[in-house]
Amino acid sequence: MAKASAGNFFEDFAIGQELVHAVPRTVTTGDVSLYGALYGMRFAMQSSDAFAQDCGLPRAPIDNLLVFHIVFGKTVPDVSLNAVANLGYAECRFLASVWPGDSLTARSTVIGLRENANGKTGIVYVRSTGANQHGETVLSFVRWVMVNKRDPSTAAPKATVPDTAPFVSADSLHIPLNLDFAGYDAALGGSRFFFDDYEIGEKIDHIDGMTIEEAEHQIAARLYQNTAKGHFDAVLQAGSRFGRRIVYGGHVMSLARALSFNGLANGVFVAAINGGRHVNPTAAGDTIYCWSEVLDRHAIAGRGDVGALRIRTIATRNVRCSSFPTPSPSGEADASIVLDLDAWILMPRNTT
Repeated sequence: MAKASAGNFFEDFAIGQELVHAVPRTVTTGDVSLYGALYGMRFAMQSSDAFAQDCGLPRAPIDNLLVFHIVFGKTVPDVSLNAVANLGYAECRFLASVWPGDSLTARSTVIGLRENANGKTGIVYVRSTGANQHGETVLSFVRWVMVNKRDPSTAAPKATVPDTAPFVSADSLHIPLNLDFAGYDAALGGSRFFFDDYEIGEKIDHIDGMTIEEAEHQIAARLYQNTAKGHFDAVLQAGSRFGRRIVYGGHVMSLARALSFNGLANGVFVAAINGGRHVNPTAAGDTIYCWSEVLDRHAIAGRGDVGALRIRTIATRNVRCSSFPTPSPSGEADASIVLDLDAWILMPRNTT
């Protein structure tokens, strides 16, 4: 019996299949430092224990996107090791705060399968969850990924495509326990603009760019224990349609989040990801820029200190965003657009 695994191919998945992912992962302040080094993340809440304590928290929480990366990475060996591309996300909810010292595990359920017309690949839909050492669910999300078939002649299962919500209900967003923005220091936070200063339809060019280095995206994928072949094996990828290793899509998500500080500095928590897709691949040497649009505003019931902004962020490669490039309504996009992400962020309100 073979001791090493080649990973799952499309025909290995079945509707309702439960996947328990290996290797629990304890999150440490070392992970936080590496995350900051990779992306230049500057949000005050995740950067300073003292700042977080002034807002009612026991210490600086783990950045929600770092939690996403760690849980996502756990799922890769079972879900997307033989993937052609990770296609999209929906219903991503951050359900509890994660702190340094917490240990995370992950599991997934197959909720959809659809073979592609070429007969060589298929789309696998999974709902994945991450839990802490107490069994508390901290994250839940749906994603769909294009996976190679082991044998193109294998008969395909009946196509099943799950229905997903167009967005996460703002009333269901998790507000960290004891969070209190009444004493929020805008000068230390990095912006004088609060929730009430943003208007629906407003567009923000985040101006700054960041170039991806080969070592950075390799370190990132290793940090999250993401074993997808497309990110690591240069010999294998030389024969792929891209001809080289491609950057993990989540790496671009965190770059865009870090760049969005210039214009959304007080958007201290990503509370949910309503939907997203990696429109085009990126590679080392590409420079990432991004812009955001305010899609909606939601005042949190019973809270005068915090609100939720629904933000659509578009990231580009090697093209500045002063003209606000965007995919067409039909979904078509120019080659410069690499990410289209719709998320809820929590932001303090001006209580003075």
